[in-house]
Amino acid sequence: MSEPGGELRKVARVVLLDQDDRLLLLHGHEPDDRTDDWWFTPGGGVEGDETRAEAALRELAEETGITEVELGPVLWRRTCSFPFDGRRWDQDEWYFLARTTATADVRPELHGTGLTDLERRSVAGARWWTYQELAEAHETVYPTRLAELLSRLLDDGPPSRPLVLDTEIV
Repeated sequence: MSEPGGELRKVARVVLLDQDDRLLLLHGHEPDDRTDDWWFTPGGGVEGDETRAEAALRELAEETGITEVELGPVLWRRTCSFPFDGRRWDQDEWYFLARTTATADVRPELHGTGLTDLERRSVAGARWWTYQELAEAHETVYPTRLAELLSRLLDDGPPSRPLVLDTEIV
């Protein structure tokens, strides 16, 4: 879904790493088809006058309950377009690095009080992933090069400026 006027929906996503460099991903699916599923980073649309950094922190808290994070730089940017819940979503996504020690706070089943109705119908849970688990996964993960990007991040640290990822159209 694009914003009014045909502009891309502004989205802030969080690449949340714990003290063991595990990455938190949410497990989503089409609301009416649990077999059409994928893994993705927490995040969502910018609301009102908030900055992307504010949106990243708000979305992370709403979706996972994690509020004790150190928000870092924007790692990656991408444009994507995909069908979901009977609509097409056209988005400009910024991926922020964040660190936390609050891994025990995330349960496999999400019961966040900030989840929207659509999120309650389409997010099945969350999981911490090691790089190795992500690299060996046969499941769909977005962005599609996430294992490679995580490896580069862990080996080299954050880029000096955000990497612009290939546009993904599903």
